[in-house]
Amino acid sequence: MSLQQNAQAHLRQFIEQIERLEEEKKAIADDIKDKFAEAKAVGFDVKALRKIIAMRKKSQDDLNAEDAVLATYMHALGMSGAILGDQPALEAAE
Repeated sequence: MSLQQNAQAHLRQFIEQIERLEEEKKAIADDIKDKFAEAKAVGFDVKALRKIIAMRKKSQDDLNAEDAVLATYMHALGMSGAILGDQPALEAAE
């Protein structure tokens, strides 16, 4: 099966546009990586920055739902009331 000339040209345009967009996407990803490196160089915690950025993308309802699930799981593990990162290590025997 062979595509008509018009369809071939259209296909080629799509492919070339997608390739250009992929190049732009890589350049933007490199810029973001550089920005995180800059933030780290001046003392910011990159892991925290990434978490904040992810949180800002979500609605308040979604954040509340995630918090509720997290609290439920922490309670089930005997970690209720613990601040994340400050919770005691769970015993292996549990």
